[in-house]
Amino acid sequence: MAQYAIELHGLTKRFGAVVANDGIDLNVRKGEILALLGENGSGKTTLMNMLSGIYQPDAGEIYLAGKKVNIRSPQEAISLGIGMVHQHFKLVDVFTARQNIMLGAGAHLRIQPEQLCEQFGFHLDLNKKIYDMSVSEKQTVEIIKVLSRGADLLILDEPTAVLTPQEITTLFEILRKMRSEGHAVIIITHKLDEVLAVSDRVTVLHKGKSVATVNTAETDEYALTSLMVGHAVDLNIQRAEASVGSELLDVHALNVFRADGSQALKDVSFTLSAGEILGVAGVAGSGQKELCESIAGLHPIAGGSILMENKRIDGLTPREIINRGVSMSFIPEDRLGMGLAGGLSLYDNLLLKTYRDQKGVFLRRRQAKDEAVQMVKELEISTPSISTQVRKLSGGNVQKVLLGRELNANPRVLITAYPVRGLDINSSMTIYHLLNEQKKKGVGVLFIGEDLDVLLSLCDRILVLCNGRVSAIVNSKYATKELLGLKMTGAWEHDDEEDDYA
Repeated sequence: MAQYAIELHGLTKRFGAVVANDGIDLNVRKGEILALLGENGSGKTTLMNMLSGIYQPDAGEIYLAGKKVNIRSPQEAISLGIGMVHQHFKLVDVFTARQNIMLGAGAHLRIQPEQLCEQFGFHLDLNKKIYDMSVSEKQTVEIIKVLSRGADLLILDEPTAVLTPQEITTLFEILRKMRSEGHAVIIITHKLDEVLAVSDRVTVLHKGKSVATVNTAETDEYALTSLMVGHAVDLNIQRAEASVGSELLDVHALNVFRADGSQALKDVSFTLSAGEILGVAGVAGSGQKELCESIAGLHPIAGGSILMENKRIDGLTPREIINRGVSMSFIPEDRLGMGLAGGLSLYDNLLLKTYRDQKGVFLRRRQAKDEAVQMVKELEISTPSISTQVRKLSGGNVQKVLLGRELNANPRVLITAYPVRGLDINSSMTIYHLLNEQKKKGVGVLFIGEDLDVLLSLCDRILVLCNGRVSAIVNSKYATKELLGLKMTGAWEHDDEEDDYA
């Protein structure tokens, strides 16, 4: 019998009446990469939080190398050789890589970072400040940090979410090296092609239960999706056919600075037409956030112009933009921080968009409730009722509420930032379908994304940002992931701003 690095038997975790994990069995062998799949709300994060000591199970047992253990804290998990790299890095920006690795290690530091860099081929300047690092470098620091504490089991949560194709290839080479060194690796990801590329086995969760564990070599994307959602799903992202109409948005020589004084956008120019989806690609921090917020009137600009149907809107507040009769909707990256009021009900969040224009004490409540009922039905939003607080919904359902509210405004231009980040495949396909429907209605869609496969399949053109500049605007029909990745990192310089061949 193979020796397992870790075994879970009947692990259960409840939060009040909600059973997040229901009797889950799972095991990982030494020298194996196990992928953990499941829809939003299926219990993946809760399960991993029990392994890393953040939660304690209500029932079930955990065995480490055949020995039963109780993991009562993250410190205890570290002492047992379990390390987790979270999706949102836990690093101190003003410290160097070395300082972050050493910080809080104390007696837990078992391997020097220089030794790990040599052993696994990490290319990292240990004296470089975190705020000067790329996303992949920060991720490398996190991996070295847990390995330096002697982690034999490494858990990675959505590790490729904001990496370029070249950086993903490098990460996978590192994971395979770790596997060959005898480490056990659990990788949580929504990208099925990556599951098939790097894992040895796949465990699938559905509604808090473990429904299957399969050998990667004996499955495919369609079979895994069916296990995840309980029924077959068409995974083909269609680029909707639509007639490109008049120019809706014209951004010219846009310059924007961040609050810390650094320049986020440098002479950015592009246009967006009716019936078009224009994708925006770039490594994290390339100016995507500032681009969206500047157009929406949420971030000041230092130079340039923004025209919406030949009307200047740069320098205006969102309310002033609306008062000028400009029809534009914005779905921000921060759904609950900027998009919705988490403490309000679903239908009250619908009212937030138009309450200033309404008269009377009831603020169109009856109409808002009717619209909420219709939206829940059309978008298949899973909610106990339209009176449920939005913060109590899963991430996928929160995103559907936000998207549904913005589409209710019948915009001419729709700006959406990372609309499927962290969403399962079923919810993601629903979002893609809705965006295509808007395109066919003649809406111009600005789609900021991080999955290059999706950008290539869904968008008509792709604008690539590199260090705040436009490094290319390419026709999606002729582009490749590899070339986009090179443009994102500035590794391929070209004189033409717009490359039809790319």
